[in-house]
Amino acid sequence: MFIPFQDQLYETVFIERVNRFILSCKLSSNGEVITVHLPDPGRLKELLVKGNIVYVSYHEVPHRKTKWTAQLVKKRDADRLVSLRSTLPNGLIEEALKQKKLPEFEPYSFVQREFTYGGSRWDFLLENNKAPYLLEVKSVTMEKDGKGYFPDAPTKRGTKHVKHLTKITREGIYKTGILFVCQRSDIDEVRVADWIDLQFAEALGQARETGVDVYARSCYISLEGITLNQPVPVQLT
Repeated sequence: MFIPFQDQLYETVFIERVNRFILSCKLSSNGEVITVHLPDPGRLKELLVKGNIVYVSYHEVPHRKTKWTAQLVKKRDADRLVSLRSTLPNGLIEEALKQKKLPEFEPYSFVQREFTYGGSRWDFLLENNKAPYLLEVKSVTMEKDGKGYFPDAPTKRGTKHVKHLTKITREGIYKTGILFVCQRSDIDEVRVADWIDLQFAEALGQARETGVDVYARSCYISLEGITLNQPVPVQLT
């Protein structure tokens, strides 16, 4: 499953992170320093290092503070690209679900994206003739020694969602699942970063024990687009 990027990408050199959502970068073409919107609010400490290459897109949108958006980053000592768009996996997974490209969910049919149930909004609603299915997608960008870790910053919202999925699973009306999508190709296993957010780690462990499905997939990122790769295991202990 391949999703092409729609926007032209421009190469820049990362200078600094001004705040949670703003970067300062230098265009490689002419040396101009530009202000760039960062869609991923995570810490990204091992990626946003001075001198790393950041690929950005340009958007002429009225009233927007910056016309540039960070899309991809590449370490100076590696050829691999990593996506900086935390919402990118949702579009990829939507197409994969519609085209039945995910064996994990083969028994289910895609119904809709952003489905509200129980006071929370879930990424996807699936269904078959037995029970509807709520699926939540999480983006993984942090990597250490070939292992992907989530989250890379404390996530009260993520913990709340996982606990809510556990409650829904116990009710027995909906089946539920969490799919970690690794926005890079050098991850062979996903783990929970319990030293960053112990509450999320405990909630996810309880969720799987209760019956919430926990899956993960790797991706390949190029300057042309994103490709969904093979499943990878999720280790919670």
